[in-house]
Amino acid sequence: MIDQRLQMLRMVAHHGTVTAAAEALRYTPSAVSQQLKQLSRELGVVLLEPEGRQVRLTSAARSLLRHADTLFAEWERARAELARHVDEPSGALTMCGFSTAAAALLPPAVAGLRDRFPRVRVETIEAEPSECYELVFAGRADLAVVLLTPTTPSLSDPRFDQRRLFDEPLDLLVHPEHRLAEHATVSLAETAEEAWIVARPGTTYHQLTMASCASAGFTPNVAHYANEWETGTALVAHGFGVALVSRLARWSGQHSVVRIPLRGDPIPARRILAVTRAGAGTSPTLDHALGMIGATAEELIGAMADQRG
Repeated sequence: MIDQRLQMLRMVAHHGTVTAAAEALRYTPSAVSQQLKQLSRELGVVLLEPEGRQVRLTSAARSLLRHADTLFAEWERARAELARHVDEPSGALTMCGFSTAAAALLPPAVAGLRDRFPRVRVETIEAEPSECYELVFAGRADLAVVLLTPTTPSLSDPRFDQRRLFDEPLDLLVHPEHRLAEHATVSLAETAEEAWIVARPGTTYHQLTMASCASAGFTPNVAHYANEWETGTALVAHGFGVALVSRLARWSGQHSVVRIPLRGDPIPARRILAVTRAGAGTSPTLDHALGMIGATAEELIGAMADQRG
């Protein structure tokens, strides 16, 4: 087994403070601090130095972390390989995803796992992409379906295996009597003078809307903030503005709105990724879950393209 003090050090490096690392690992800060001090003494090098309210990793700590990432990835690969020697996998598997994924992509995967591996207990967690990475890294989730954003870990991050599932197109949501409602497609630039309904600052969808509009050459005139699809569509249905909506997004049919595909080069879209801990994705259960999620995503995108056609 790998010395768990290495995971403590990895978590401190990730979070920036001993307190945050301890919370993620469900330890007390004093326990983490004591364990890392002991590791430092055993190795004969200083690993952490105070820097204001945070701590700074020394060069020795960063060297150790590079080796630790390799060790943990190899350990995950070994566990995945050994799992293939088990006739009937059991235990627990946790998947997490942002709201659309949690509604559209994860339930079919859970059903497929239940049928294929009846002795595996499957749990799902709905969470923002940043939290999904935290859950996977801390070992509290095994697989995450996330959006690629400017704040998510880079695709080369050695702690994770990240695979592209698909690029999900974005649509424009307008009132049925809006000037663009009869258009088959619309460019985002055509909405530069519109009032906009966006998610609150700090959320993934706010980042996506602002970045998409910036790419189209304007900053949206924000009239209202709404994090939930249901709230946003209600505001659009009452003529208070326009909004971006993902192709997979669903809401109740009580709001009268028109959904228009966006055009452009490239077409505004959000990239959906599947994330596991480095080395873990080849286990039978995760491999099956990844296959189910990918197949479901392709079916949904194809069905919606046919509906628009």
